[in-house]
Amino acid sequence: MPSSKSALSLLLLASGLTAAETPKVNFLRDVAPILNKTGCTSGPCHGAAKGKNGFKLSLRGYDPQFDYEALLYDLSGRRFNRADPARSLMLAKPTQQVPHGGGLRFEIGSAYYQTIYNWIAQGVPFGDPAKDSVRRLEVEPKEILMHGPGESAVVKVSAIFADGGQRDVTKEAVVESNVPDLAAVTDASVKGARIGEATLLVRYQGNFITVPVTVLNPKPGFAWKALPQNNYIDRLIDAKLERLKIQPSPATDDAAFLRRVSLDLKGLPPTPAEVQAFLANTSRSKRADLIDRLIASPAYVDHWTLKWGDLLQNSRKYLGEKGAFEFREWIRDSIARNKPYDAMVREMLTASGSSYENPAVDFYRVTRDPKPTMEKTTQVFLGVRMVCTQCHDHPFERWTQNQYYEMAAFFSAVGLRPGYEVGEEILYDQRQDYDMKHPKDGRVMNPKFIVPATWSSAAKPSDAPPTDAGRRQAYAEWITARDNPFFAKSTVNRVWSYFFGRGIIDPVDDIRASNPPSNPALLDALTKDFIDHNFDLRYLMRTIANSRTYQASVAANEWNEKDTENFSHAVPRRLSAEELMDALSLATGVRPVFPEAPPDTTAEQVTDPHVGKDGFLDLFGRPARESACECERRSDLSLPQALNLVNGKTISDAVADSAGRVAKAILSGRPDRDVVTELYLASLSRPPRAGEIESGVHYLEGGSGRAARAQDLLWALVNSKAFLYNY
Repeated sequence: MPSSKSALSLLLLASGLTAAETPKVNFLRDVAPILNKTGCTSGPCHGAAKGKNGFKLSLRGYDPQFDYEALLYDLSGRRFNRADPARSLMLAKPTQQVPHGGGLRFEIGSAYYQTIYNWIAQGVPFGDPAKDSVRRLEVEPKEILMHGPGESAVVKVSAIFADGGQRDVTKEAVVESNVPDLAAVTDASVKGARIGEATLLVRYQGNFITVPVTVLNPKPGFAWKALPQNNYIDRLIDAKLERLKIQPSPATDDAAFLRRVSLDLKGLPPTPAEVQAFLANTSRSKRADLIDRLIASPAYVDHWTLKWGDLLQNSRKYLGEKGAFEFREWIRDSIARNKPYDAMVREMLTASGSSYENPAVDFYRVTRDPKPTMEKTTQVFLGVRMVCTQCHDHPFERWTQNQYYEMAAFFSAVGLRPGYEVGEEILYDQRQDYDMKHPKDGRVMNPKFIVPATWSSAAKPSDAPPTDAGRRQAYAEWITARDNPFFAKSTVNRVWSYFFGRGIIDPVDDIRASNPPSNPALLDALTKDFIDHNFDLRYLMRTIANSRTYQASVAANEWNEKDTENFSHAVPRRLSAEELMDALSLATGVRPVFPEAPPDTTAEQVTDPHVGKDGFLDLFGRPARESACECERRSDLSLPQALNLVNGKTISDAVADSAGRVAKAILSGRPDRDVVTELYLASLSRPPRAGEIESGVHYLEGGSGRAARAQDLLWALVNSKAFLYNY
């Protein structure tokens, strides 16, 4: 190992500097970025929850003060040799002069080696956070547009420090792609691998910035063909599609639209009579009129009660049988009255008293404690996942561990005690002993809103929230404020996903800088419109359903067949568990029987997931309501599901029921052509095509057992993709 003097001489000779000209370095501005870049603070290394080989640093360097003190004082400061810096373990290990489990991180004499050497030689100064902290990042180019796969671009990253200084940190910054197989990143170089869009996340010292990457279709011959635009949704969608050389699909036919919008707005397919009436209607406004009728129907209320029951985790596991019923009725009443969404949320967040007299209290009975309650409110109402910051600063966002406990403090005054009736609980605001303490040092964390520096001044609360029992009221007013940048935006994004199978930001409950919207202008316009119409959910759904974008055909063309995120054509979505059971009930003419429920109860009307039918609903993805995440409801198609569809008891019994649709049609003596037509209308929500009706009649006439053959035909229809998916 070279001596201190010889090493210093080599470094100065290589750099062309004299000892007097050696640059001043400190931990904050110069050394911490090296630790992050070389992976010392990563999860697999010393940033792991328990560190590595007895030494721990903060994950991704989120806590520089902690890292600095760990380096200086752990092992009694043995990682530094200030008398002979070159012999410091902090230099000897990453250069593998002594054994190092992390391998070679940089070479002797490299720029990183020289920086750390100078830092040790200068007395390991920490730096001044008021001057040396990174205020923001700047990236060039701000947007990358490639005209086809194979093109590449280089990103330049600059850090702007608190003292106004600027530095090129491209080498130390971490550049990652959210779609690596589309935009492949090597250091700061980006290469387009296929057609589509991706986003680069540029990260440096706890600061983030994103760069959109677009790889256009290089195929010649594209010519934009304008389609009708029903509202601003179509205008904003088309503006981006034309720029990306993606031709949208035209609107689907009437039968497909009727089935799609019926399932999306009320969770039920149309009846045969409704299909025939809609197809015979020649009014130019019949689609808009249909949307209005569906939104005004009782089934609409049932459908959206189910949706919000999932998100709010309405379950007898937490609330008891009576509590779950009462909470469901409160949600149902709010939807039936079209209560403004902000008012509905405020009622829950400020609820108090008896859970039986004021069922909105049940919102708190599910999570009970301040931390899970805060996590649920931010994820459901803001689309922000704070759970990661309970232990450390968020690795992909600006949220900090301090902010986690400051936000949780809004709920630390909430108390629950048993009521006078069995299963009843009383929610109240405690007047003492409700301090929220930081786990690291035990300091009391007062309530404080999460307000990133990037928010506009209008969105920043002018007054500090109260620290007494009135903190919940302040939180409710802040979270539902018209200028809260997340509340309305996350709501319209979530509702949009229910109609398209994905959000403009996706996942819908993971809104962050590193997960940008696919169409920012559209999301902003929907948000403004929602706020301008006083958080009216029915108005929002009506606007979406009336757009040509929503009504687009699933049939793709040569220009949009690979598009998955710009809504240029409809994407088939598997029916939810409840939709599938109710569609099966309509197709077969047999209502399922749910225990503890009236005979005419539909799957959409079931109170909670503890009521079922032979496990069918759970098998097809009904959520257990143990999480507020949308991901809890599954929409995949698995082998057990396929086997259940082919020979499961639920379907076979319904198809062959003596009081079902097939039995009634056969006993009535109706002609084969009429029977085939009815089965298609009842299952696929459309009349059979010429070839289909001829094949169906031919099959029914093919031998004895006409009823059994009709059952076979219906069984085949309800096992088809056209039945199982919403097109």
